[in-house]
Amino acid sequence: MALDVLAVGPLYQGPDTNRIIRLVAEPAIKPASSLKSSVPSNTKLTTIETKRIMSVLDETIQKVELVTLLGYVASNKEGLEDMLGKDITRAVREHKDLCQELLDHVGHLQEEERRSKEEEDFEEEAWFKDHLLSIERQKSHLLPLKQQVKDSTKNILRLLLRTPQAARLLQMRAEGRSAGAQSFIESLVELRGFLFEKLLTGPMEAREKIQFIQEITKRNTRNQEVIDALENELAARMKNRAAEVEKENFVVQELKNHLHQVLKFSENSLFRTKQEAEKQQKADFRASQARVAKIQQDILQLRSQHHNLVMENREAEQALRKKKYKVETEIENWIQKYDTEMGEKQEEYEELDIIHKEEKVQLEELKQRYDVLVEEFTQIREEREINSKKRLEDEQELVRMVRAATLIQAVWKGYLVRSMLSSKKKKRGKGKSKDEKGKEKAKGKKKAKGKK
Repeated sequence: MALDVLAVGPLYQGPDTNRIIRLVAEPAIKPASSLKSSVPSNTKLTTIETKRIMSVLDETIQKVELVTLLGYVASNKEGLEDMLGKDITRAVREHKDLCQELLDHVGHLQEEERRSKEEEDFEEEAWFKDHLLSIERQKSHLLPLKQQVKDSTKNILRLLLRTPQAARLLQMRAEGRSAGAQSFIESLVELRGFLFEKLLTGPMEAREKIQFIQEITKRNTRNQEVIDALENELAARMKNRAAEVEKENFVVQELKNHLHQVLKFSENSLFRTKQEAEKQQKADFRASQARVAKIQQDILQLRSQHHNLVMENREAEQALRKKKYKVETEIENWIQKYDTEMGEKQEEYEELDIIHKEEKVQLEELKQRYDVLVEEFTQIREEREINSKKRLEDEQELVRMVRAATLIQAVWKGYLVRSMLSSKKKKRGKGKSKDEKGKEKAKGKKKAKGKK
């Protein structure tokens, strides 16, 4: 119900809206004072039903707080767009347009009803009946527009409740709420306190309140007796007042007679004024008929222009429809071509995938063979390295043996030469010539050994 009352009010808070809010809010303030005499002993709700009732009322207060701030959002949408989001801002803008349209329709209807009341003298005229029928049709058109405003308000509340952060930020802008809306929310909060106290009240407290109310009723009866006595006294005084009123009525009657005489003197002037007004009215009526004829001619001319524009737009629409059909057929052909090509590509891909899998299996087999060959190759290379090392060692050993053999031969040859020289020294006595020849031969042998 609160949403129905405030569906349009928050965006355009004029005097009528504030008056409605006050009328709804005032009854909730009066009964609160008489029930504050007793405070309930419980401070928390214990049953599920009471908790549900309070949750519904709290949700209603929250929604009313959000709805009463829509006018502030609509007037400051540029500063709040980043805070609330684009969806909520767009919904508020659409809600504002709907409310403005509804208020324009309502203002137009009020103006038409005011004119119809001024022209009640023409009730039997056909144009006046048509005017009334048009007003009724416009009133019937307001119902779907009001429903659109309600749906828009519900949609904005859904968006705000879906984003709790935006709702909390919007509730912090309480300064943008009008005084009437604030008083309505305060009355709802006060109603919540009254309902909370009512739900916390137990049977004993209820009986105490009943006794308190019975005492008040007894006081009321005693007060009523006093009031009856005062009313009787008032009636007696009113009788005395009636006599005085009769005297005053006599004076008023004399004044009326005097006024009647004055009216007789003014009838002639009124008659002349009426004749002049009728002449002016006839002249205005003829001028209005001329204006109506001119307006009708303009309407006919505009209708012909509208018909020509509709024909041109139909031709253009036909051409665009043909172009659209042609483009759609081309798109369908391209789609079919794309499907066929993609089917072929898919088949080719599947074949290549099968070949790839086979080659992958062969590759695995070749890798295994390669690993075996690598192991064999490493073994052969190691054996070759060992053989080359052994061959090198043999060659080095052979070189050492050759050197040793040459050294032994040289030593042996030296030994032979020394032995020969010693034998020749023993034979010196045989002659110097033989000695010299022997020395020369020994020298020749030494040189030969040295060359070797």
